[in-house]
Amino acid sequence: MREEEIEKLRGVVRDCVSKHLYSSAIFFADKVAALTSDPADVYMQAQALFLGRHYRRAFHLLNASKIVLRDLRFRYLAAKCLEELKEWDQCLSMLGDAKVDEDGNVYDTKDSNVMYLDKDGEDREINISSAICFLRGKAYEALENRAQARLWYKAAIKADPLCYEALECLIENHMLTCEQETSLLSSLEFGSEDGWLSSFYSCLIKKYDKENVVEAKFREIEKEKCDSVHSSLSFSHSLKNNTDLLACKAEYYHQCGEYQKCFELTSVLLEKDPFHLKCTLVHLAAAMELGHSNELYLMACNLVKDYPQNKATNLDGTFAPAWIGYGNAFAAQEEGDQAMLGYRTAARLFPGCHLPTLYIGMEYMRTHSFKLAEQFFMQAKTICPSDPLVYNELGVVAYHMKEYNKAVWWFEKTLAHIPSSLSEMSEPTVVNLAHAYRKLKMYHEAISCYERALTLSNRSLSTYAGLAYTYHLQDNFSAAITYYHKFSDGDDTNDRSVRQQTWENGGERNGSLWVQLDGGNAVGSPREEED
Repeated sequence: MREEEIEKLRGVVRDCVSKHLYSSAIFFADKVAALTSDPADVYMQAQALFLGRHYRRAFHLLNASKIVLRDLRFRYLAAKCLEELKEWDQCLSMLGDAKVDEDGNVYDTKDSNVMYLDKDGEDREINISSAICFLRGKAYEALENRAQARLWYKAAIKADPLCYEALECLIENHMLTCEQETSLLSSLEFGSEDGWLSSFYSCLIKKYDKENVVEAKFREIEKEKCDSVHSSLSFSHSLKNNTDLLACKAEYYHQCGEYQKCFELTSVLLEKDPFHLKCTLVHLAAAMELGHSNELYLMACNLVKDYPQNKATNLDGTFAPAWIGYGNAFAAQEEGDQAMLGYRTAARLFPGCHLPTLYIGMEYMRTHSFKLAEQFFMQAKTICPSDPLVYNELGVVAYHMKEYNKAVWWFEKTLAHIPSSLSEMSEPTVVNLAHAYRKLKMYHEAISCYERALTLSNRSLSTYAGLAYTYHLQDNFSAAITYYHKFSDGDDTNDRSVRQQTWENGGERNGSLWVQLDGGNAVGSPREEED
């Protein structure tokens, strides 16, 4: 058969693959490889077998070739076959010996003589070494060696910033702390044309910066445009309405407590892309905060139908919200041991997520083990030093240990770390600060904080009670009586979401509503205050 006829058959194989006709691709690729014995054609045959899910046959073909240990493409595809077969140890063995340091630098690879037969060299390709590092990371993660998985994922993204999957695993599986994420991003060597990608990645990592910093990042990406010409008409496109970018922005709104804005954005996004899973999760969280029970029920039904194998701890052990929700459910029922089990598992699986450690501290605080609670809150602060909730909890512990000056310091740091302007979400911390000032007999400062809290939310009965009691201690009986009446005339259900959940259950568990001190007993008796 002439060379041009063989080349036409190669084109048939490529066309079959593009049309997902894998049996046809396997048939013709087999004939081409038999006619030529060319390594490139053998690789094409193995690729067709892999895409047709004939993993054993593809691996046997690759392993039988003499080039498998010398061509990185052969070795990588053979390892991918073993990945699909869940033979993780053999997968690592096929990828070869290599070591990686804590910064993601690979050395001692013993691969100085390997080849990489480029398919065509026309399109921009992801570095094969990056793909191999990523596969090593997946194998180690499957073997539950998450420490090694983390290092190899870092190596993959450092070898080639275009290997998005490596960064996704590091972020979604909470393998890095805030500081480590920022450090990794700054170490990546982007091409001159990849400035937009660097900006996009900076929006994907944990977003605890000040509001103006985060908004500037979003604006920078939104300005990125692509001018193209089709049918003699010129079009200008941008990333402003990109679904991934909008999902990042919605996640940031939820984190800042702007639930209505978050819900409106995710609603629009889900109309455009109803199966965007990351957006779906943020949408559910916002719907819960806003009390949209019908929306939650409909979304739950759709998720069970569309994703039956996802997002439960038995089906997807790397889904952090499921483990934290598991602990929260038991904590709400005061099943402390089971709650701790869920939180400790989450802390082990997701070392870059501070919430499991934070909730362990909340459980200890619920049982009045304040020293232990403080230790875990400090650990959470080490993991994520920018989350205001961590500082609020440290203030709560200091208050309970009667270290009121220390409590004031922590509450002031809490307010300083809030990324946006103060809203209803931060009202409990302002009230906490007022309580601490009151304990220090700094009544003017306490009254100022109580009044500030009322401008954020006028539905909190403990604020009225604290304000009345502070005036009472100042012998300003007229003002005290006024606020005592407001306290007694108020609807207790308006304040129950704060007082019951924080006092009885050890703190709000979703990180969106901060702990308010004094619980259902917003003030003590005059005798207690004098003591």
